[in-house]
Amino acid sequence: MADAIPTLANLIRQLTRLPGIGARTAERLAFHLMNAPQDEAMALAAAISDMRSRLTECSVCYNRTDADPCAICGDASRDRTLVCVVETPRDVARIEETGLFRGLYHVLKGHVAPTEGIGPDDLTIRALVDRVRRGEIREVILATNPTLESDATALEVCERLKGLPVTVTRLARGLPTGGTLEYVSRNVLSDALSGRQQMK
Repeated sequence: MADAIPTLANLIRQLTRLPGIGARTAERLAFHLMNAPQDEAMALAAAISDMRSRLTECSVCYNRTDADPCAICGDASRDRTLVCVVETPRDVARIEETGLFRGLYHVLKGHVAPTEGIGPDDLTIRALVDRVRRGEIREVILATNPTLESDATALEVCERLKGLPVTVTRLARGLPTGGTLEYVSRNVLSDALSGRQQMK
């Protein structure tokens, strides 16, 4: 039936492009939206449009935000001497969910991946070094994912911070090798934060 309605078929195709949404789930969502009250469907469309038009990048930490600086960087109650370095905005959200970290963040916007043509200079490492050079930061926590590419990225960050008056630590390896922060439990992430180790 969906193929007979081009607009519905197009919506299903677009939904299957979302992570974790297969063809059957996309079809179910599309039919739900087709039969939902007009205001419910339009509210979803408006929320997506609003997010895409208003979302920007924090000029301090490079997190995605709808205000610059972001709410975390602008929060005077946060510990400004402590910066947690992560790969993506999703990692910021995961750490914030633990409720244990009260410092600031720095989003690298990815990791070093030579096979994809992504080198250290394609990340925000230079901006992190500049932040540390300004003198307020005393500890940098490397909260990159436990993968080979992310380990190489963490080593690159550590190397760039050598000689600066800052302690560089790494999340404890309670995190499974090859995993990502997005899928670890709150307890595992909490243990990794509290058990972080100093980088050599």
